[in-house]
This record gives sequence, structure tokens and C-alpha cells, in this order.
Amino acid sequence: MIDPYAPVSPGAPPWTEPPRLPVQPGTGRFLVLACVFVCAACGLVYELELVAFASYLIGDSITQASVVLSVMVFAMGIGSLGAKRLRWHAAVGFGAIETALALVGGCSAMALYAVFAWTGGWGGIWADGPCCLLVGFSLAIGLLVGAEVPLLMELIQRIRRQDAGGAVADLFAADYVGALVGGLAFPFLLLPFLGQLTGALLTGSVNVVAGSALVLGLFRRDLTRRARWTLLVAGLAVLGVLASAAVLAGDFEAAARRAVYGPDVRVAAQTDVQEVVLAGGTHGKPLDLFLDGRLRAGGRDERRYHEALVRPALSGPHRRVLILGGGDGLAAREVLRHKGVSRVDVVELDAGLVRLARHDPGLSSLNAHAYDNPRVHVTTADALSWLRRAPAGRYDVVLADLPDPGITASTRLYSQEFYGLTRRVLTPDGRLAVHAGPVSARPRVFWTVEATLRAAGFSTTPYRVLRHDTGPDRSAGTSRTPRDWGFLLSTPGPRSPRPHLGLRPSTLTDADLTADVAAARLTRVPGLRPSTLAHPQY
Repeated sequence: MIDPYAPVSPGAPPWTEPPRLPVQPGTGRFLVLACVFVCAACGLVYELELVAFASYLIGDSITQASVVLSVMVFAMGIGSLGAKRLRWHAAVGFGAIETALALVGGCSAMALYAVFAWTGGWGGIWADGPCCLLVGFSLAIGLLVGAEVPLLMELIQRIRRQDAGGAVADLFAADYVGALVGGLAFPFLLLPFLGQLTGALLTGSVNVVAGSALVLGLFRRDLTRRARWTLLVAGLAVLGVLASAAVLAGDFEAAARRAVYGPDVRVAAQTDVQEVVLAGGTHGKPLDLFLDGRLRAGGRDERRYHEALVRPALSGPHRRVLILGGGDGLAAREVLRHKGVSRVDVVELDAGLVRLARHDPGLSSLNAHAYDNPRVHVTTADALSWLRRAPAGRYDVVLADLPDPGITASTRLYSQEFYGLTRRVLTPDGRLAVHAGPVSARPRVFWTVEATLRAAGFSTTPYRVLRHDTGPDRSAGTSRTPRDWGFLLSTPGPRSPRPHLGLRPSTLTDADLTADVAAARLTRVPGLRPSTLAHPQY
């Protein structure tokens, strides 16, 4: 299947005549390498776009990212093999491939969003439809990207013959540098300034312009008149499709968000860290807060969650409280309800979420304007890095109001190192409360976090609270087990704390928690070993 050398086409004479180029060979070679650079950058943007959608819409896990990357790399190999048959028509083949790649890659984000938004809840045979479409786009883009390299190698050798090693080195150098630029442009330029949909459409436009300009400008004498017009019309048609989609992207995205999050979407912002969506919260409607497509605070259940996280931990000494995460201000609101709190430190990575919690009318009303309280001090920082510099023995209570442990990006915030640093900042009789994911749906995740806490020197008491409102939380999977929140109340040393709520009025009672502790213990998964980094498994 793989040739040991590049054969000459049967009956074709060796290349003896100089290439028919409108520029000098050196300039032509530079233009080909520049096109390699641009196409590599576009290809990596398409790849990162698919990985981002796998994370935002289908669920963040190592499995999703691995599937996208492995399918694309496999398809690139198949595409390279398939491109051997096009080498004797390298110019027209490369132009056709770039036109197709621009259309498929540029529209992939919009197509995936549409399928997920309007068909993601169908279930039945189509339950895995969005996942299958994701794999299909990964396969198609990988095939087209893989076919680029053999054709570009053919084109660059036609300009000036050189040894294979030198040609490969030049080609791959431009390819890898372009991939670097594309990889940096996606998170720092395209995503924050244009968004996923418009960023993908712009990338497709750049892709088709670069490919068509190279073929129709530099190698036009190698094309027949019919081929030139066909490529020109096809390129203009793809540009027209991408431009039309870009004009409609705003309305499309608004309609898709309403389909996913409901009709009351008010705010949709892409911060430096994540996508934040607020639905409702005004005119008497309950507020739903979504972070990267996951329901973070929903309806009337929001208060149950934050009371369950805060009240048991504050039943002991609580003069100084540290909240890790909790940028929405809702945990701080619950802390401030307790007398005797003199200082609340909030360490939140997402400054954009904190701004919304301060100024958005719905969210600031829900958190009772907690950030206006002089006792609350906010630091924008990564929680793990901040803990490394924090003074020892400073806090009576630490509340870990962090993303779900089932999200790959947050696993280091449930690691043994993280809990060891947390223990260092606690007073000897301090308390740590951790949200450890649903007990019924993912018991292995919950008990892995508990085992890691014990390995870090904590004694733990697990408890859970049933939830009522589920909302369109795409990270929950299709499990039919009861939806709940699992928590771990921990103290340094050998004595386990009791999750007592105290006597203040609350939507929870002591019976809600203590009855569920016994039920939760029955689901303990045996044989779990703590690790330096907790790897939640579904």
C-alpha cells in the first residue's frame, strides 16, 4: 500500500523542462510554503473547534477529546494514501481539496450546534446522533487535511527539484509553525473576539482564498481553461456560503441557545475562561446559570445546593471563610447570613463571571449583592496556585464550590495535592466542605474524591441532598438514577464531623442530610486508591 519510492507515472517522460510559473522559482517556492503555513493553521483551528464542541455540548471528558484527535489523525493517514492518485493532477487536486475543506471545516461548528440544539433531546435511535456527527466531521476533515501534504510536496518539487529530505524538512517546518499559530489564534483571538461559529467561518474563508490563490495564481498554466473556471466558481460559491452564514450567525446562535437553554436566555458571554449563559432572573422568572453548557445554578434548587454546601461547614467556628470558586456569589450570600463572619475571601478564576455577579440585575439580586458587602474580598486567580502562596492556619472554614469533578479540566482541583494545600490553610479545628458530584449517578467519582480527602489527612462525613429541578444540563448523561448532590464535610485529624445545620430557618432540615448519609454509605465503591491526581471515572 505504501510505496518505497515515488514512481513516475507510466509512460510519462521525466521532468526536463523548467516549470511554467509566472514568478521566479524562489518566489514560487516561498508562496507554496506560505500556503502550507496558512492551511496548517486552518486545519488545527478546525481540530480545536471540534474538541471544543465535544467539551461544551456533548460533555467534557478525556474520551471525547481522544476520539476527535485519534479519528482525525487516522483519517489524515488515509487521506495521504488516497492523495497518491492525484499527484499527476496536483494543482487541480489541491484546489479542489482546499475548497471542500473550507466548506466542511467552516460549516462544521454551525452544523454541530444545529444538530445538538434541535435534535439532541430526541433520544431513541438518535440518542447518539450528535456524537456520530462529531466523529463524521472529524473523519472528513482529517481525510482532507491528510491529502494536502502529498499534493503540496508534488507542487513544491515541480518548482525546483531537490533531495527528498530537504523538501520534507521545508514542508513540515512551514506546516508545524502554521499549526502553532493556529493553535494560539483559536483560544486567544478567534474564540474570545469572534466566537466559535464566526471563528470557524472566517477560518474557512481564509482557507479557500489561500488554496485558490495558490492554484489559480501560481499554477494556472497547469490547468485547463475548464478546470480554472470550475475552481474559480466553486471557490466563489463556498465564499458566498460562508459569508452568508457569517451574516446569519448571530440570529442562528440566538435561536440555537433558546433551543438548548429555553426561551428566557438574557445573557450569553464568552469570558476568558468559559461560556456563561444566564436565563431568566428578571420579571419574577427563576434564574438559571450555565457554565460551558452545564447547569451551575438552577431555579429553586439553587438555594438547596448552596445551603447544603455552606451551613454544615459553618456550624462550628467560622470567623474567617475561604470560598474556592463560587464566582457567582451565591455561596458568599449563604456565608453572610451567619453571624460572627468577619471576612470572606473568594478565589475565582473567571473575572467575567464575577463582573456578571456584581452587575447583572438577575444574578446580583439572586446573590443578594454579596460583592457589595465590605467583608467580601475577591481575588482573580487559579485556586491551586493561590493555595500554594496562602498563609497557613488562616481560615476556620473552606468551601470548595468548584466545577463538577466529572469534568476533565477540574480534576486537579480534586487532587491529593489540592486537599493537602487546603488542609494547610485551615485552623486545627477548621472544616472543609466539598461538592463531590452526584452519589447515585456516579458513585465511583464521589468515593474517589472521598478517598483522596482521607489520603490528604482529612476525616470525612459524606452526605447528599436530592435535587428537584434538573434543567437542560448536558453533562448529566442519560442515567435514570435519582438526581442528587453529593457533599463531603471534612476536618483535619481522625474525628469525623457531623453535618449539623443549626437552628436557622432553611429549605433543608437535619433529617434531609442525616437520612441520606446512611443511604450514601451503602453505595461506597470498595477498592479505590487515592492518587496524586483524582481521575473521576463515569
